[in-house]
Amino acid sequence: MAKEGIHPNYREVLFVDLSNGFKFVTRSCVATRETGKTDDGRELPLFKLDTSSESHPFYTGTQKSVDNMGGRVEKFRNRFGKTAAK
Repeated sequence: MAKEGIHPNYREVLFVDLSNGFKFVTRSCVATRETGKTDDGRELPLFKLDTSSESHPFYTGTQKSVDNMGGRVEKFRNRFGKTAAK
């Protein structure tokens, strides 16, 4: 016999990326206070995200590489990379 009241509220949740409006639905236990409509008209609990894989620079390919920032890293190393005198 299963115990009552010990399991989290695992259900479908609508996640929205606030930076670009991207929406996706997945199952989650995240606590929500709002609801939102999916593209197919379903009313689901809503969780707002600051960023997602659709807007994060790493996943979109717009992230700048530290090694390729116009030689700034190399300039820094040349200027400050000297070891202290022994």
